[in-house]
Amino acid sequence: MSEVYHGGQRELQARFDSTRLADRLAEVKMRAELDAADAAFIAARDMLFLASADAEGRPSCSYKGGDPGFVRVLDARTVAFPCYDGNGMFVSMGNALVNPHVGLLFIDFERGRRLRAEGQARLCFEHPLLAEFPEAQFLVEVRLERVYPNCPRYIHRYRLEQRSPFVPRAACETPVPEWKRSEWAHDVLPSGDPALGE
Repeated sequence: MSEVYHGGQRELQARFDSTRLADRLAEVKMRAELDAADAAFIAARDMLFLASADAEGRPSCSYKGGDPGFVRVLDARTVAFPCYDGNGMFVSMGNALVNPHVGLLFIDFERGRRLRAEGQARLCFEHPLLAEFPEAQFLVEVRLERVYPNCPRYIHRYRLEQRSPFVPRAACETPVPEWKRSEWAHDVLPSGDPALGE
């Protein structure tokens, strides 16, 4: 258990008498690999929350969305997802370049289930799967080190109203977001940005 929990976590577990419970959860729920149910759960998701930190440990959390299946399970220890055009800041992806440790949180808001995964990210600018994701800038591969479910009791229930029309799809022109047409943004967009052709 020494490698699962650090001193801060142990301190709080001792304060709230949850050390035995934490050790049991690590024993029966934490694992280094995805099982078939985990893989199916991830494959059905259309979003994930990505936690990253820079070289000094300053954290960031971002939302990544796509169509169901945009996160691919490559094997029991590896998942991959595309990086689509964003705001050009590359906060999370830049963090992964200098500190590959990331956390992934997958939530099913309709059924109340969530899965956490931790591992090390690698940005892949050339990858066989890139061709399957129209307009992806690159692929992010995460080598998993720890996978475990989370208690679902505090998950609020939501229903999907509409998938984002901005998710790139084959044989479909991706609309340009309004903010790219703003005065403050239009003259500093990257060369080749679709908004420049308007």
